[in-house]
Amino acid sequence: MHHIQLLEVTLTILTIVAIWFAITNFGNVKRVLIGRPMRTKELEAQHTKLFWMLALPILSADLYSSVAYGPESGMTELAGLGETAKWIILPITISTLVLLAILITSYIMGVTAYPNGGGAYAIAKDNFGSPLPSLIASSSLLVDYILTVAVSVSAAVDAIASAYPILAPYETVLALVSVVLLVVVNLRGVTESANVFAWPTLAFMACMILLIATGFKDEFTHGFVQPTTPPLGTISGSLTTLLILKAFSSACSALTGIETISNAVPIFREPQQKSAIKTYIALGTITGITLMGFAYHLYVKGISVNPSNTMLSQLAEGYYGHGIFYQILIWLTFIVLILAANSTFTGFSQLSAIVALDGYLPRSLTNRGDRLGYSNGIIVLAGLASLLIAAFHAQTNALIPLYAIGVFVSFTVAQIGLLKRWKRVKGAKWKLKFFMNMIGAIVTSVVAVIFAVTKFMDGAWIVLIVLPVFVIFSMTVRKHYDQIAAELRIDPSIIRPVAHHVITIVLVSGIHRVVNNTLSFAKSLGTDVIAVYIGHNDESIEKMEKKWEEWGTPCRLVTLKSPYRSLLGPLSRFIHAVEAKEGRSNHVHIVLPQFIPRKWWHNLLHNQSALLLRAWLLKNKDVIITTVPYHLHK
Repeated sequence: MHHIQLLEVTLTILTIVAIWFAITNFGNVKRVLIGRPMRTKELEAQHTKLFWMLALPILSADLYSSVAYGPESGMTELAGLGETAKWIILPITISTLVLLAILITSYIMGVTAYPNGGGAYAIAKDNFGSPLPSLIASSSLLVDYILTVAVSVSAAVDAIASAYPILAPYETVLALVSVVLLVVVNLRGVTESANVFAWPTLAFMACMILLIATGFKDEFTHGFVQPTTPPLGTISGSLTTLLILKAFSSACSALTGIETISNAVPIFREPQQKSAIKTYIALGTITGITLMGFAYHLYVKGISVNPSNTMLSQLAEGYYGHGIFYQILIWLTFIVLILAANSTFTGFSQLSAIVALDGYLPRSLTNRGDRLGYSNGIIVLAGLASLLIAAFHAQTNALIPLYAIGVFVSFTVAQIGLLKRWKRVKGAKWKLKFFMNMIGAIVTSVVAVIFAVTKFMDGAWIVLIVLPVFVIFSMTVRKHYDQIAAELRIDPSIIRPVAHHVITIVLVSGIHRVVNNTLSFAKSLGTDVIAVYIGHNDESIEKMEKKWEEWGTPCRLVTLKSPYRSLLGPLSRFIHAVEAKEGRSNHVHIVLPQFIPRKWWHNLLHNQSALLLRAWLLKNKDVIITTVPYHLHK
């Protein structure tokens, strides 16, 4: 405990130092971390077309990495039943593979229908008259993306902590640091490095296949029924249908990420549709083999759920000890799970930008950063995922109940949207396609309901509340944008700009260089200029009037008395009086002087009355405000 507290104190001090350094050297720090700004025309040059065999590992990290924790998530639900329930991992995994085949077949139908990228949002938007289904799809996916980052990073840290138990107390800290590193990587823009990212996934696939092959070799040597193999077919009296469904729904967490390929059709080489379909088939095959082989060996070896040691780590340790292959597999598991989270950053930022372009999310999510990525979306995703990691202490099994509900809801919306499309456009073999997507719609909707019911008390209620809130928020954002557009819209043939009489009010606090600079600017505008001084007593007002006369009365001076030392009250009443006298068709222009210190910490030594006045006037008065800066030299 002492070491943990010492680490927390050290990290806090380092964080404060890092923040101070970043603030004082923001430009240099940004260039080092993020890189040089890129021109907009470089955007197209980033996206190189990929051969399908290379696209396979790049696009499969999210789905394939789930094999590291999917079966274990299912078995965690049955852990309380003891040895007699371990065999159930086999039928649960087979059911998961059937669902995987249905989903891949359904999404292949989506690829044929939407060669430019057929994500659930695009499908729903194209096939439903109401925006509600598309918003349900987008909200579900965005929530699932947030959970994907939290789960993948937590699972990655779990894998490392299993191999190195000394790291177990620091899992939350390590997970948060990993998220920060992912933010930096994504803000830099990593499209040009996509080829490099393919190799860890390929290596992880090879290691998992080798692990499965080693398991079969072990079983041929020592028998397919070993002393550790639990009895097959034994049914515990405590086993209920609800418990089986909970285990199945948890195991289905291994199926997230299927949509990635359908969203990424445009990045494939020609013929793009065929390349995407080949990738889907290859990914489904290798994922199915890995899941089934992994689950089977877990059963033969009788591996138990251990919160401090993952089932993958236990199985590899049983075959290889803590040798070099074990170390390689654990580190590759960590890297691939981090890459799965990394790919989610791109998916979240792109989808949120698409939805924002349609007016259903804040338009700031469409802004591209220096490296042409949607930086605001990346930061939002990281912030929300970090909150989840901190709240659930980076425990994968605690996050799983929240996981995959959203993605199965979006699956269902996509399947129903494709049903409507086939019925509308028909085309070659449309009845077969309709039938396949109908099966997909039924299965995914049933799984979504199973998730909602069986995981409700374990935390699924949070997602079931967040999803409608997200949809309502999206509709509210669109309503706001529509109202603003309607209010600002004009008829150019009727409404044209006209000149107005402008009254310029300059707030002065005395006679010095800052005021001289501000008055010089105001008098240069060619408007009626009134200087306003607010004093707290008669003595200060008389003193100011005398100095003003000595200065030659550069313009009319109005002095206001404020016995309660308030600037806002007297100024507000004066503005109201000017508007009443001159008429509201004239413009009142407020000019605020403000000096700018050379060093940022000097701001702490001065009051910020100009900033406060500006904020209050913008909120409460229909006036034009100008701030005239004066940069101090010392």
